[in-house]
Amino acid sequence: MAAAAAEIVGSAAARMAAPAVRPAPPAAAAAAAAPPQPRRAVAARSLRTSTSDRVAADLALGSNGSLSAQSIAENTADATSQVVSANSRRKTKIVCTIGPSTNTREMIWKLAETGMNVARMNMSHGDHQSHQKVIDLVKEYNAKNTDGNVIAIMLDTKGPEVRSGDVPEPIMLEEGQEFNFTIKRGVSTKDTVSVNYDDFINDVEVGDILLVDGGMMSLAVKSKTADTVKCEVVDGGELKSRRHLNVRGKSATLPSITEKDWEDIKFGVENGVDFYAVSFVKDAKVIHELKDYLKSANADIHVIPKIESADSIPNLQSIIAASDGAMVARGDLGAELPIEEVPLLQEEIVRTCRSMQKPVIVATNMLESMIDHPTPTRAEVSDIAIAVREGSDAIMLSGETAHGKFPLKAVKVMHTVAQRTESSLYNPTTSPSLVAHPQALLNEEFSQSQLSKMFGSHATMMANTLCTPIIVFTRTGSMAVLLSHYRPSSTIFAFTNEERVKQRLALYQGVVPIYMKFSDDAEETFSRAISSLLNAQFVKEGDYVTLVQSGVKSIWREESTHHIQVRKVQG
Repeated sequence: MAAAAAEIVGSAAARMAAPAVRPAPPAAAAAAAAPPQPRRAVAARSLRTSTSDRVAADLALGSNGSLSAQSIAENTADATSQVVSANSRRKTKIVCTIGPSTNTREMIWKLAETGMNVARMNMSHGDHQSHQKVIDLVKEYNAKNTDGNVIAIMLDTKGPEVRSGDVPEPIMLEEGQEFNFTIKRGVSTKDTVSVNYDDFINDVEVGDILLVDGGMMSLAVKSKTADTVKCEVVDGGELKSRRHLNVRGKSATLPSITEKDWEDIKFGVENGVDFYAVSFVKDAKVIHELKDYLKSANADIHVIPKIESADSIPNLQSIIAASDGAMVARGDLGAELPIEEVPLLQEEIVRTCRSMQKPVIVATNMLESMIDHPTPTRAEVSDIAIAVREGSDAIMLSGETAHGKFPLKAVKVMHTVAQRTESSLYNPTTSPSLVAHPQALLNEEFSQSQLSKMFGSHATMMANTLCTPIIVFTRTGSMAVLLSHYRPSSTIFAFTNEERVKQRLALYQGVVPIYMKFSDDAEETFSRAISSLLNAQFVKEGDYVTLVQSGVKSIWREESTHHIQVRKVQG
C-alpha cells in the first residue's frame, strides 16, 4: 500500500510539474543549477519524476540510502507503529482568556504547559497596564521555549456593548413586575436602572424582548418615554452591575469599532499582537476600515471578526472573505437570534471558513460550569466534541480561565476531549473524505494557486497513507495553512524564518510552528529541522517523515517548485 501511494503521488507530481513557469534550461545548465540530491528519500525523490517507471527507479535500493519498494513493504509494520506517535498531538487549538485567575507568570506558564495555544485579552475588562503585563509574560514564555510550543496573542475589542449601570446591591426581578431602563446616568432604584447608550430609546420598540446576560433574565417592552423604556419582567433573576443587554432579533446602531476600541487597537499595534478579535461586526466595511488602518501603521496583525450580531448573518460570506478568519461568539449570537438557530449557524460559519481556508474559533460557554465546579457537565463535553468534529481550528475558554476557580482543570478537560475526539476522526482507510479529491481541482482553470492545492491534497494523502508527520518550510505560512485546510491525520511541523508567521500559525489546526533560520543549502536546512524535532522528542530515530517544499517564490530555487520527500529519521 505504501509503495502504491508513492507511485500515485509521484505520477501526480509529474503531471503538476509539467506546466513550467518559465522555459526549461538546457540540460547542462539544468544539471548545474539542480540542488544536491536528498540522501534518504524513501517514497518520492522529487516532483521532477515524469513516469511511473522513474518512480520505480527512485524506489530501488541505491547508494544514497533510499529503500526499494519491497523494502518499504517490509517496513510497513514500522510505519504503522508510528501512527500512534504521529497522531498523539492535539490538533485543535485552545484559546484561553487571561484574567485575575491566570494573569501571573506562574499561571501563564502552567496554562501553556497544560494546552493553551492562544492567550486572549478581553478589553472589556482590565486596563492597558494589566494587559501589558500579560503581553510581556507571553513574550517571555515564547522567548524561552523554542520547541514548537508557541503562544499567540489575541486582543479582543470591547465593541459597542450596551450595558446596565452600576447598582449598590443586586436587584431581584420578579416575574410580572414592572422594571425600567433609563438613559439618565447614575440612576439605580428598585424599579429603574440606567443604561450606557443614549440611542437605546430609539433602538427598541414596544413588544421587543430585552435579554439580560445573554438570556439569564428577559423583559418585554411595554411603553417608552423620551428617556425611559418601561418593561414587564418575563423571566426574573438577580440583576447585578453592568449587565449586558440585547434586543432579540436586533443589533444596536452603534459603530462596530468605538473610540475605546481604536485606543485598544493602537495599543495592540504598539505591542505587536498577532490577532484582533473584533466584536459585533455587521458587515465587511468595518474589516476593510481596520485593515486599511493596519496597513497605514505597517502592522502585520490578522483580523478575526466575531460573528455575534443578527445583522452579520446576511453578510456572512463577505465578512469572512474580507477577514483572516472568524469567531463563532455564541453568547450574543444566541441572544440576538433564537437559540435554536445557534447550532446551525455554528456549523454554517465553520463550513464557510473552511471553504475559504480561514481559521475558525468556536467560543462561549464551552465549559461554563467549570467556573465554579471542578468537573464539566456531560453536555459541555459533547459541545467540545461537536466543535472538533465540525472542523474548528480552535475552541475557546472565557470566564473559565479568566476568573474561574479551576482554570488549569478546564484547559485539561478541553485538551483531553479534543484529543480523544480527533483520534476517532483521522483514519485514512475509513475516512478518505477528509482529503479533498484532487480530480475536482482539475476542472478549474490552471494557475499556480490550483497547482498548490493539488500538491497540498496529494501531500496530505501521502502522509495519511504512510502515517507520517509533515515537515513544511515556509516564509509566508501559505503552504502550512493549505495543509492545515486538508486536515492531515498527523502533525504539520511548519518551519519558518519569520517570527510573525510563526506566531500566527499557532492558531491553525494541526500546525506546530517552529522558528529556524534557513541555510542557502537545502539539505543542511532539512537536516537541522529533523535534528531539532529529534531533540524536542517530536520524532524518534527510525520514524518516517514527509518533507514538503512548495511555492511560487521558492526558498531554494528561482523557479516555482513543488517537491515531496519521505525520509527515515536518522540520528
